[in-house]
Amino acid sequence: MLNKLTPAIISLLLMPCMGTACNQGAAHDSSPTQNPTETIAPAAASPAQRPPLPDKPTGTAFIVVSKRDLTLNVYDKNGQGDTILVAQFPCCMGKNKGDKQRRGDMRTPESPAGKPFTITMIQDASTWKHDFKDGRGNIKAYGHWFLRLATPGHKGIGIHGSTNNENTVPGRASEGCIRLLDKDIITLKKHFAYVGMPVIIQAEEQAPYPWESRARQASTK
Repeated sequence: MLNKLTPAIISLLLMPCMGTACNQGAAHDSSPTQNPTETIAPAAASPAQRPPLPDKPTGTAFIVVSKRDLTLNVYDKNGQGDTILVAQFPCCMGKNKGDKQRRGDMRTPESPAGKPFTITMIQDASTWKHDFKDGRGNIKAYGHWFLRLATPGHKGIGIHGSTNNENTVPGRASEGCIRLLDKDIITLKKHFAYVGMPVIIQAEEQAPYPWESRARQASTK
């Protein structure tokens, strides 16, 4: 919840996201047969240069998802009070570009400027299945965890794994959710995610915020 964050982090979250209010999303992702495109290899600091993973979530970290770079970035404070990049994961976004307008449009919603989405539930999705209508039948599709997001006006949008669809990460193939590799959703849940965690989803052409560049440099020191 935002009241759990320091004023410095709140000020970062309230910077413009260049997004508009988002709309309804699907509860599951699309099949990789739906022509995923634009796989982008993000540039980032080496994981060896980042701080060690915390034993458990600090309750102060927050997420910035870049549609442009197809990355999910986790930021937190270091011992000196500086905002730093603590983790980065490749991700799969909605098949179609742009802010979600309606259910089934295959777009990932973008958080309104100054109003991050939040994680409302952390659910065990290890047995969840979905039929992608591609001949594979009703198969496991969500990894171990589903981090459900509050996206005003919508239901079913979340961050989850990509069981049987890992070849789509990074890329564009989902119906609106954010897919991570199965190992990465486990890491995100174990070390960073908590109910109330702010999640910014940037608009399609949004470059990293200036403070993100500083945070990424700080994380390598």
